[in-house]
Amino acid sequence: MRVVIAGGHGKIALILERLLSARGDEAVGLIRNPAQAADLEAAGATAVVLDLENASVAEVADAVRGADAVVFA
Repeated sequence: MRVVIAGGHGKIALILERLLSARGDEAVGLIRNPAQAADLEAAGATAVVLDLENASVAEVADAVRGADAVVFA
């Protein structure tokens, strides 16, 4: 299962990413700050840098394409 998590560096998001990764799911965290990518990778998630406040509809659609679920954390 592919789960995209907006707010991917937040406290709840990092817990969710660890849980999803541990059970073999694909966690994708959306973050604004590229410096946070290493924290997501340590949690077993793939980091995607995307500022939702300034992103176009097409950019958001690309980020969530193929997701089985999207979580706003």
